[in-house]
Amino acid sequence: MTTAKRFIQTPFGAALLGGALVALAFCLALGAGWVKADSSSPEGEIAPLAAPIVDRGSEEGTGNLINQIYRRDGEGVAFISAQLKPKQEISPFGLPEESGGGTATGSGFLIDTDGHIVTNAHVVEGADRIEVKLGASDKEYTAEVVGADPATDVALIKVDAPSDELHPLALGDSSKIEVGDPVVAIGNPFGLDRTVTSGIVSALQRQIEAPNGFSISHVIQTDAAINPGNSGGPLINDQGQVIGINSQIQNTGNDGNVGIGFAVPINTAREVVRQLEEHGEVKHAYLGLSGGSLSPELVSALKLPVKEGVLVSEVVSGGPADQAGIRGGDTSATIEGAELRLGGDIITEINGKKITGMEDVVNLVNEAKPGETMEVKVQRGDTTKTLTVTLGVRPSSVESAESNAR
Repeated sequence: MTTAKRFIQTPFGAALLGGALVALAFCLALGAGWVKADSSSPEGEIAPLAAPIVDRGSEEGTGNLINQIYRRDGEGVAFISAQLKPKQEISPFGLPEESGGGTATGSGFLIDTDGHIVTNAHVVEGADRIEVKLGASDKEYTAEVVGADPATDVALIKVDAPSDELHPLALGDSSKIEVGDPVVAIGNPFGLDRTVTSGIVSALQRQIEAPNGFSISHVIQTDAAINPGNSGGPLINDQGQVIGINSQIQNTGNDGNVGIGFAVPINTAREVVRQLEEHGEVKHAYLGLSGGSLSPELVSALKLPVKEGVLVSEVVSGGPADQAGIRGGDTSATIEGAELRLGGDIITEINGKKITGMEDVVNLVNEAKPGETMEVKVQRGDTTKTLTVTLGVRPSSVESAESNAR
């Protein structure tokens, strides 16, 4: 797991949209915002995958529910070992040298009888060779990467294994889960294969930072123990269906579980996997601006004409927001120790939906597709304007987007 940032119930945030979290600090501090890291798709429509729907009532079994889920789904969980390529660097003496390399381990799960396995993108990133063990078997299979999407931290790999070794898991509907629902995680924490932990859905609609710096929407929070090595493994409901991909844990300065883990919803993964299978890549919508949620203190200090919305700080030159006429700030100011860019538009509505903060904008952009249009209502001084934005294709990383914003 790599280090990432996220918002937890923040009254204010900042994002290079679609979804890039950018470090702004308005007069309210960012809430607890660090996670250890190891959207493309709305939470509604589910793209079909060739994973069977398991009829739990037709199977006989003994033991408690967790034991039954473990026995039925454990064989479909993969142990992934990724051999990382050493990085070529130049030493202080001007000589070429290698650094890094080694082996990273993670988890994954089968989704069909063709050998396709879903995992996290960061599990296989930079891998020169990927080896996979399925279930309790010690047999290793070499896997190939079908595609990876750093923006949602989802990757699809494939193994050529005998049919009797392939036990795909059933996929559930992550839009139907509720806080308090029981869940089970199966994975390989710290290389300890086929480890099962259990807990509940602790919260929904979280946002976490993806490996490329953009944000992932509709994330599931759970207290089921998740540790390094669980990345890419399934989060399973009480019907034995996968509802999420375990991806990150809360960062408290150590490498262990603290009861706060995050899973990418399976509904997001379905659409990502479909695009990876068809095209080998995923394209996400992009708005091209950064800003922050209004707070009561900021509204009062600046005597703003609206109480809620997103104050636009910067727009990417030539990007969708810029082309539509959305304006960023033109004045630098320091309020309660925070450097701000003031004077930009305030986004109050998108497609008729009221905007209460940056998370609303991030979610709407993540749920859209490149080429779609958005009607964006902005407050510019005492004037209200509605601008039509045609969304673009998101850059490969926040860094590349930020370079265009300067």
